[in-house]
Amino acid sequence: MNDKPQPPAELDVPSGVAELWAALRPLTAARIGLPRTGASLATPALLDFRLAHARARDAVGAALDADALQAGLSRLLGQPALVCRSAAPDRRSYLMRPDLGRQLDAGSLALLQTSGSRGGLAVVLADGLSAQATQRHALPVLEALLPLLLQTQGWALAPVVVLHHGRVAAGDGVARALQAEAVLVLIGERPGLSSPDSLGAYITWAPGAATSDADRNCVSNIRPQGLAPQAAAAKIAWLLNQMRVQQRSGVALKDQMNQPVQVP
Repeated sequence: MNDKPQPPAELDVPSGVAELWAALRPLTAARIGLPRTGASLATPALLDFRLAHARARDAVGAALDADALQAGLSRLLGQPALVCRSAAPDRRSYLMRPDLGRQLDAGSLALLQTSGSRGGLAVVLADGLSAQATQRHALPVLEALLPLLLQTQGWALAPVVVLHHGRVAAGDGVARALQAEAVLVLIGERPGLSSPDSLGAYITWAPGAATSDADRNCVSNIRPQGLAPQAAAAKIAWLLNQMRVQQRSGVALKDQMNQPVQVP
């Protein structure tokens, strides 16, 4: 009797199936047709999954480098951005108390209210759940977007805000303090196993105290492997223009960028 442990047998894969999966995998970042050994994932696939999970966890906990963003914004705008904070005092509080991330702290609110801004578009760069996304992709989006807004559409730009520990709704408070007509929040989205640095753009017309998520339009998955910054900028510019024309946003504003738009 041979008591020596035997390696688990590979699952019997029908002829042609392995070749089919091999041809499809380069077309998507999704984990499809993963090889298995017995009832378990093969070691390379398992290690790849664990690495992706670790990267997603790291993205959630990473801090925003506001100095680097300020330097980039100064080159792009010719003036410094305002650095603000939400009511969440630290990263742990931000993750455990979502409500604090939706509010500005007292010092930041006072800073914005004394900025002298009146009207125009407020732009907020927030860390969200992936500071990496904001760090890597917010400036390329703005670089492509600002000429469309300022030169083509004639928007006035309120002081740009870099926000620590911010969630999307904190942009509403920024817009009200700056008396802006609309707000654009560029924020790191919840990391996925294939996208730890996905940036989201949330756009709201006339945000107020009662504004809800239904009042926002979103352009998501902005990154080189998803929606390229130039394409995202074109979409954001189109939405902002239609918001100003139609005086509305969110579910009341349909994305018909490539279709004729009927304005009431």
